[in-house]
Amino acid sequence: MAMAAFSSSSSSPLAVSSTVVPHSLSVTDPPSQFLPNHPPLALLSTCKDIRTLKQIHSLVIKTGLLHHNNTQFALTKLIEFCAVSPFGDLPYALSLFDTVENPDQRIWNHVIRGFALSESPALAVEFYIRMMVAGLEPNNHTFPFVLKSCAKLGNAHEGKQIHGHVLKLGVENDPFVHTSLINMYAQNGELGHARSVFDKSPKRDPISYTALINGYGSSGLMDEARKLFDEMPVRDVVSWNAMISGYIQNNLYEEALDFFEGMVRMRITPNVSTMLSVLSACANSGSLELGNWVHSWIEDHGLGSNLRLANGLVDMYAKCGDLERAKNMFDNMETKSVVSWNAMIGGYNHMGCYKEALEIFRRMLKSNVDPNEVTLVSILPAVSNSGALTLGKWIHAHIDKNMNKFQLTRNSALSTSLIDMYAKCGDIMAAKRIFDSMEIKSLASWNAMISGLAMHGFVDMALELFSRMTNEGFVPDDITFVGILSACNHGGFVELGRKYFTSMVEDYNFTPKLQHYGCMIDLLGKAGLFDEAEILIDDMVVNPDGAIWGSLLGACRLHGRVDLAEMAAKRVFELEPENTGAYVLLSNIYAKAGKWDDVARIRTRINDRGLEKVPGCSSIEVDSVVHEFLVGDKTHSQSDEIYEMVDEIDDLLEKSGFVPDTSEVLYDMEEEWKQEALSHHSEKLAIAFGLISTKPGTTIRIVKNLRVCGNCHSATKLISKIFNREIIARDRNRFHHFKDGLCSCNDYW
Repeated sequence: MAMAAFSSSSSSPLAVSSTVVPHSLSVTDPPSQFLPNHPPLALLSTCKDIRTLKQIHSLVIKTGLLHHNNTQFALTKLIEFCAVSPFGDLPYALSLFDTVENPDQRIWNHVIRGFALSESPALAVEFYIRMMVAGLEPNNHTFPFVLKSCAKLGNAHEGKQIHGHVLKLGVENDPFVHTSLINMYAQNGELGHARSVFDKSPKRDPISYTALINGYGSSGLMDEARKLFDEMPVRDVVSWNAMISGYIQNNLYEEALDFFEGMVRMRITPNVSTMLSVLSACANSGSLELGNWVHSWIEDHGLGSNLRLANGLVDMYAKCGDLERAKNMFDNMETKSVVSWNAMIGGYNHMGCYKEALEIFRRMLKSNVDPNEVTLVSILPAVSNSGALTLGKWIHAHIDKNMNKFQLTRNSALSTSLIDMYAKCGDIMAAKRIFDSMEIKSLASWNAMISGLAMHGFVDMALELFSRMTNEGFVPDDITFVGILSACNHGGFVELGRKYFTSMVEDYNFTPKLQHYGCMIDLLGKAGLFDEAEILIDDMVVNPDGAIWGSLLGACRLHGRVDLAEMAAKRVFELEPENTGAYVLLSNIYAKAGKWDDVARIRTRINDRGLEKVPGCSSIEVDSVVHEFLVGDKTHSQSDEIYEMVDEIDDLLEKSGFVPDTSEVLYDMEEEWKQEALSHHSEKLAIAFGLISTKPGTTIRIVKNLRVCGNCHSATKLISKIFNREIIARDRNRFHHFKDGLCSCNDYW
């Protein structure tokens, strides 16, 4: 920190306090009465921008105020406006500050306060030191903002040194200084010091109580916060807000809402901060009914135009699943801030509406609203799930271009999000380049890279990365082991899978979660080790869910285990009666075994329950536009050309000796009809569109919502060879890299 330059005799930048020159300059006498009302200075109250401020400054100079006996008063007012007003300008304040020969306490305090409230709080501490070096003692107006800066910086060490200055100058009992000390310690996790300051207070006001409650809430000590709250002699709305906010910080949303209802019963009038917290709790807990009540309260109190509340309502409705109402509110907002757009993007993401999230993002850019870091972190999952690689690359370039503007670093959460985006969009090498470029890697970044490599079938690289991670001192978490077990699963490494599963339990003391069991059941099932898989299910420390039995059911399809498939399907139907995927999978197993009566029985059951099969859907991005295709889809504007290409593909496949595998077609129909049904699968249509829409040699990337079928997998391998194209396909389980007639999965998926 630049502050160190001001310390000459100690390693601590704040040690200068021991050599402060005694204050020999008295505070300037109050200015004559006409100065505050002097026309140029009076204009400051109406100033709304820096251009107007400069004009007022010019008037001050022209009218001779800077040559008056009270020169510092005029400069003080100008500096105060520049440093503190939302319409001010800190650099301009500093340029004015530099013109003052001997700035008094008030001028130093205004500059310190300005930096404390800015995005550069470290400079507040630096000017605090410069003030003392100049021979001026800080006062009770200085310390609250210096301590606020230490709280924002998370710098308890310097905060303690400033606490020493407070004690030396005897201002520890000033209520604002006292509360600032509590708040500084509390926000830095130094709750013992915060409590000590609180206990020594000669008079504990609601602000002191609230500062300590906030500290307990931030540290997850809500029981302690509640005890302190109950001790309060007088509880104002701020203290109630502190408790509600604490519960929300600790993901205790129901408790937050219960506390709010208690507040209403006590007839404590909520304010905007209360309602913002309650809307957040409603959004995260899905409490739409209470959210509607809050909306009514906002309208009844004439706060409907409050932008922060409007943003909170959009976020609440979106996350509670009422996307139509969220969008109506959003569209009807007269003013939209970047937070408004973020709320809508986040809401669509939360509900899995990735296409809509991307559309809102495009609208945001067309509206000339600059995305911030929250926007970019929010939109990248939508890009990932849509496979919109071109848009993802644009976002990456936008981040690189605006690193300074957004105050980003290569080690931020954005880098991890970019790794995840590139991996899920099929460019695993780009993901690896970002990972390798990170000077400091977080556990999340290691996990994203390991999972990405596993998803693409680069098993050896994923396992090697895991070894590097542990050798560098990182302790894996449950997400790490999901990635490692997935890698073993995709590679068919049964022995390694057993080893890592055992290590997770015995070496790292993790209790396996459903995802870990799911990986192991899938691994054992695909290897045909059904007895071991059933034993593992029986020994699970948590109840198996539909996904566990679904993994076993999928393995039965591979090995033709009709008897076991019926048992697994029965368990799925008991747990998830609306799971159409399990019905379809069982139908496929029956169809492959030629049991058409059973296929018909399953189809009748599906119809009787009013269930609808999830249609196969494949998407492909061309020229920054994501095109989606359903099985047999003819709605695309280029449908005729697409089907002409499908016919050409089928002719070339036939000439190459390809024989369609019709064993999984659900209907007992003529073989020719079965082949036509396979020919119009969604991935075939997406590939055909890619072939007619991109230059020869261009890699084709598609995303499918279901597992790729065996017939399409075999056909795509041959298509990659016939057309000399690399085709990268992401299905529900993993990536397939088709090239020169081969697939990276080695036909094991």
